[in-house]
Amino acid sequence: MVRQIQERLRATQSRQKSYADRRRRPLEFEEGEHVFLRVTPRVVRAKKLTPRFIGPYQILHRVGPVAYQLALPPILSDLHDVFHVSQLRKYIKDLSHMVEMDEVQVRENLTYEKRPVAVVDHKLKELRGKSISLVKILWDVATGEATWEVESQFKEQHPFLISGKPIFRDENSCFLGVIVT
Repeated sequence: MVRQIQERLRATQSRQKSYADRRRRPLEFEEGEHVFLRVTPRVVRAKKLTPRFIGPYQILHRVGPVAYQLALPPILSDLHDVFHVSQLRKYIKDLSHMVEMDEVQVRENLTYEKRPVAVVDHKLKELRGKSISLVKILWDVATGEATWEVESQFKEQHPFLISGKPIFRDENSCFLGVIVT
């Protein structure tokens, strides 16, 4: 009786496995391919908005039937560099992922100066009874990085970028100048 139950359980498990395996495909990668690495709490503290995958990283070689060694950056040097195939996702190269770097003048202390691209907005802010003129400066077109700066400080730091024509033609316009490119 017990053997008959065990045989039926094995048959049922085998049938379920065959159904499940129809939807699964074995993941195999070649040396030199690039893959994304799944972020786990061991790698990065899992937070709500953190990415699920990081990378891409190059596969150095296959360690076993389901494990691969990756070329990790120095910041992840405390991790073991061999990962199970379930932790990897194939990276498909796309030219839109490539970002061309502008020539950046790096100083001796390895810093560089950001240059403003455009003034995109303005506003007057009331603080303790004083009106402070603020301008929103676009610093990088590729990332869309923009910050609010105090108008007078911005004029002092970048006087060569300002001309005498008004940018905004409304009654609240506080910035009299345009960025000359």
